[in-house]
Amino acid sequence: MELVFYTNPQSRGRMVRWMLEEVGAPYRTESIAYGPPMKGPDYCAVNPMGKVPALKHGETVVTETAAIIAYLADAFPAAGLAPAVGDPARGAYFRWLFFAAGPIEAAVLNKTIGAVVPPERKGMAGYGSFELVIEVMETAVTPGPYLLGERFSAADVYFGSEIGFGLRFGWLETRPAFEAYLARLMARPAWGRAMALDDALAAAG
Repeated sequence: MELVFYTNPQSRGRMVRWMLEEVGAPYRTESIAYGPPMKGPDYCAVNPMGKVPALKHGETVVTETAAIIAYLADAFPAAGLAPAVGDPARGAYFRWLFFAAGPIEAAVLNKTIGAVVPPERKGMAGYGSFELVIEVMETAVTPGPYLLGERFSAADVYFGSEIGFGLRFGWLETRPAFEAYLARLMARPAWGRAMALDDALAAAG
């Protein structure tokens, strides 16, 4: 079945690109420009939200970055990017994958737009506070080398990308544990290939 990857190099599609390179299956890239092309009827037939990334695998369409990453891990088990059903490590795998997609994303968005959760409403926010999220992130990556110990997984793709974006754009303070974890991820050949492909796509306009 053909894999079609819909993306823009200035989006979370970079996470999915890295995941695709880790999987190693052939895929076709459809670059979608922001504005009318992304909101137009052709692309909205793929993703009615009019946003990237999205993935089509044969007749199956998957949207939302964490869902795409999880789908690819299960669709290509030979890549070894997700613990199998029944493996106790699968709980931690899902925990950190969706911690990145949930609390981290929510905390970063609120910080970026200047939204402050009142102390008495922290329980309603789900993630508590930005500071708590950062502390949990550091705790998660400190044992190393990966979130599941010696085993690299798709959870590291999302979690590690969040740390990379955070350090690059300044919403995440530099900490030795973050820098060491990110350095290990950046040493992966798939990460290098993915970044080169997206950088070239961005340069091409």
